[in-house]
Amino acid sequence: MLKVGLTGGIGAGKSEVSRLLVEHGAVLIDADRIAREVVAPGTPGLAAVVEAFGEGVLAADGSLDRPRLGSVVFADPEKLAVLNSIVHPLVGARSRELEEAAAKDAVVIHDVPLLAENGLAPLYDLVIVVDASPKTQLDRLTRLRGMTEQDARARMAAQATREQRREIADILIDNDIPLDALHKRVTEVWDDLVRRAREASAE
Repeated sequence: MLKVGLTGGIGAGKSEVSRLLVEHGAVLIDADRIAREVVAPGTPGLAAVVEAFGEGVLAADGSLDRPRLGSVVFADPEKLAVLNSIVHPLVGARSRELEEAAAKDAVVIHDVPLLAENGLAPLYDLVIVVDASPKTQLDRLTRLRGMTEQDARARMAAQATREQRREIADILIDNDIPLDALHKRVTEVWDDLVRRAREASAE
């Protein structure tokens, strides 16, 4: 098994890269999706979030109002740290369960948005960083996701710097490129990952 950490700044295109890797045959463990699952209605995770931040972070149906919670924590590093201390251990435990269920020669991609911020690179055999210029990130967040420029800049500022992400990259995928060029680059990366996974399972 090859354990790969995949990360990138918000709006860099990491989701597209992970989708393409899954098409090639990767096993995807998506930290964001798991983070939603562990705070679903009725979970101990949601109860802990409500205890920390109050019932104002709940939607009318009792689910977590993620945009409202986001507006609270992304502007306050201390509150963000509290949220992370609740969610991250739950995500880690579920991720390990999914990894243990994968085949011996699998390429397991851990899609982890805050990999650089939380110093998680040593947990993986290698780290892929999807990189895009701040200008590209801002354009995608405002044009494609409908964020205000202020919100987009706040989200970007709450993350690691571009340089910090690049420092931990074993493989860098430049995503300031057309989609067809990105597809070609991801195919090259996949071929390399398959080779490494075979070597690891043969040891």
